[in-house]
Amino acid sequence: MSRTFRYTSPPPPQSATGRVAEVYRQLGEDFGIERAATFVVLASAPELLAPAWALMRESLIAGAGTRTDRELVAAGVSLANRCPFCVDAHTMLLHATGDHALAESLARGETPSEERHARVLDWGRATRTPGSPGLTPLPFPGTEVPAQLGTAFAFHFINRVVSALLTENLLPGNAQRLRPVRSLGGRSLARTVRRDHAPGASLALLDDPGPGPAWAAGTTVGPAYAALCDAASTGAGLLDDVDLALVEEALAAWDGSHPPLAWDELPDRDRRPGARLAVLAAVAPYRITDEDVAAWLKPPLTDHCLVHLIAYGAFAAIDRIESALPLPALMERP
Repeated sequence: MSRTFRYTSPPPPQSATGRVAEVYRQLGEDFGIERAATFVVLASAPELLAPAWALMRESLIAGAGTRTDRELVAAGVSLANRCPFCVDAHTMLLHATGDHALAESLARGETPSEERHARVLDWGRATRTPGSPGLTPLPFPGTEVPAQLGTAFAFHFINRVVSALLTENLLPGNAQRLRPVRSLGGRSLARTVRRDHAPGASLALLDDPGPGPAWAAGTTVGPAYAALCDAASTGAGLLDDVDLALVEEALAAWDGSHPPLAWDELPDRDRRPGARLAVLAAVAPYRITDEDVAAWLKPPLTDHCLVHLIAYGAFAAIDRIESALPLPALMERP
């Protein structure tokens, strides 16, 4: 575990009880990996773990459309966010769907040979840019928007948590980057991935969520999104008013681009370490350093606090993207 997690030491999964144990059980049953590091890393904050799982389950796993399309959206998001851990994971999961040639084209960094697959992948990439013109026209039926947007937002959150708090090693020695390992890993998950999953199983894990945004109305994606929004937003309480203003200013100016190495607008590590971590989590979590974390994570702050601060920054980026969506075009249901 020490080779997987950065900056935190999550509770051992075998010690889990209550809601955390139920998340792990559902992960095993519906995702195929009971102790997936992408969720174990959130176990220090069960109030974040449950809605993060719920949003992924209700969109990627149980959402409308094909699992291949949803995996392509997730892969596109992960490519746009420069999260190699998640790109590798979705390559393996594409093998699990049976789309082996498509998975390998993604692994090689190529454009999918089927035009529609290429358009879905590009749509996922486009979701990083607030107000991107690449979001319309849709490359899938309008009835799939809740599942596809839910998948995109789930991985905008997961990518940022992973890039901040995990290493890049999906498997020891990055073995997943070997074709036989990718294929074998995908085949081991095939039965779970190809099974039909009824929507709603994760909602019992949530604490009275609201209905969610208009684009997810009438689906189980909406309450899951609302619950993650509520849980992630509590991380704002770790910052003072000046820090919050710095974060809000940085996100208001963000156009989806990756910041330059000489980034004058980034809050100072010595004077505003909390604001710095939150802005990095939102825009460039892969640039969080040991020094950045050490400058802020001092007693009485704990792993629980760090997870919440990273989650707050991650969802601040999602909120910026979601608020700029071309909703009239996306909400048409032909």
